[in-house]
Amino acid sequence: MKGAGRLYPWSQRFNLKLLLLVLAIGLGINVVGVGHLLLAVRSALSPADLQLLLHWIGLLLLVLIPAAGIYSLVSEFAFWEGWLEGLPAPSTLFDHTPAVAASHRCYLVYLDGIHQLERDHPPRVSAFLELLEQQLAAETLLVRGLETYTVMPVALAEDAGSAWFWRRLFALQEQHPNGLVQLLAAVLVQANNVIKVGISSDRRYGPILNYELALKISLRLAELGFRPGGGSRIVLTGYSGGAEMAMGVADYLRRITQAPVSIISFCGVFSGNQVLDQLSGITTIVGSKDPVAAFGRIAYPGRSPLLPLSNWNKALSAGRIQRDCIDGMNHNGNSGPFSEPFRLRVIKAILAALALPVAAPERTGC
Repeated sequence: MKGAGRLYPWSQRFNLKLLLLVLAIGLGINVVGVGHLLLAVRSALSPADLQLLLHWIGLLLLVLIPAAGIYSLVSEFAFWEGWLEGLPAPSTLFDHTPAVAASHRCYLVYLDGIHQLERDHPPRVSAFLELLEQQLAAETLLVRGLETYTVMPVALAEDAGSAWFWRRLFALQEQHPNGLVQLLAAVLVQANNVIKVGISSDRRYGPILNYELALKISLRLAELGFRPGGGSRIVLTGYSGGAEMAMGVADYLRRITQAPVSIISFCGVFSGNQVLDQLSGITTIVGSKDPVAAFGRIAYPGRSPLLPLSNWNKALSAGRIQRDCIDGMNHNGNSGPFSEPFRLRVIKAILAALALPVAAPERTGC
């Protein structure tokens, strides 16, 4: 998509900036009062920009974001009822795969964070993945370019029910002369991705979304020559919200592909609510200065040590979770995992996690 590249570096840093902005606004209200804060905003923006800001914020909060959430749930229901086409049944996924053992012993599937707008990754992420691919063993294949936050095998701008909306939104983001409109359009795209992360962690609607995404990943693996029973394993590596999506799809993917599945997350924001006891291992790579991932540990009660019977804590006590901390690394930006000072250290941690022995799943049932 033309023109999108220049917005990507900003979109990678948006999560942290938004968090800091919310904290700054709250602090400003407490210190100087609402009146003084409004006066400062009015002095910083022209009347026309202020009116435009209020108009778009109202539209986002009252109409567009709730509509995106409702559409996400409706589309999942439509898929579950068989009204949508595009993802085959699990029994037919690997029918056209050559009946030989897969040429790759390990498939490393990358699931991007909520900054992802289309199949192509942002420049920093692409550079990171190229370096990672260069250092992988010959038997390991990196699977990239998956759209983590759409369940159908098409881009947002090609979705049958909402293509008209997303194409218009992308056009506003890339071509509108007002930078404020571009900013708010990008916020809405990321809001759609945040909604998907929230649905994935929800016990009511999450299983449908996670199953759909597992089918989508399986379809890509089949296209790359993966075949059940070929002796290959699958490793899901997720950044930020992509870690939640990895946790959600892992057990479904294990069942569909009949292969060992493990997870490597870095700067991950995830719930740990999903079925984890059948996975071959989980490695979390975190930064010592990452406030977003730290907030995830607080936002999801299932990761609290006060709840020892949660899925996450049971996997932790069973020794299935390894934690690797990188000193000084932030969530994104110039000290994030894709930045030059830290990307090689993250890649080294991923390679170390890939070298860990594959754990056997726990036995369940009688």
